[in-house]
Amino acid sequence: MKVLFVLMSFLALNFSVNAQAKVLTSVNDAGDVATYELDCSVKFQTLAKGLRYNITRHEFKGPEMKNSYRLLLVMDGFYSKTLNSEMKISAVLSDGTIIEAKKTIEDDGFFDGACTLKIANPEALLKADIDKVIVHADKDVVYPLTAQNKAIFKKNLSNIINAK
Repeated sequence: MKVLFVLMSFLALNFSVNAQAKVLTSVNDAGDVATYELDCSVKFQTLAKGLRYNITRHEFKGPEMKNSYRLLLVMDGFYSKTLNSEMKISAVLSDGTIIEAKKTIEDDGFFDGACTLKIANPEALLKADIDKVIVHADKDVVYPLTAQNKAIFKKNLSNIINAK
């Protein structure tokens, strides 16, 4: 009986650790830009093994300004020396769409493992799944996503889109 209780406690703790993040809201001093982002004060959300993320939405006041969405990717322990001045990071969606960003390599020629992707259409990203993230470096490093991490990512993205 004790073993069953310990096992159930471990599973409950595991689900709470992997749950979606809280959304933090802030407004700039002028009051014309609101920022909504995942709470990463304790830890970043996991997208794949060795790959963490944060989602940010900037909401601008005024009819001509619209929301901008960004996906920050952080590769754990990724440190590459390249001869190129830029490195490309790609997110491959289940519908075949590829979201890409080019990261400028630091002056010393090293990539620090963080990159921000612009999300042009968050609703389309919500409907499609990110199948894998590819870092094109000395060699291509592929981060495949699990079904559980895809579901948590979608819930977090939905929370950012709907945050008020």
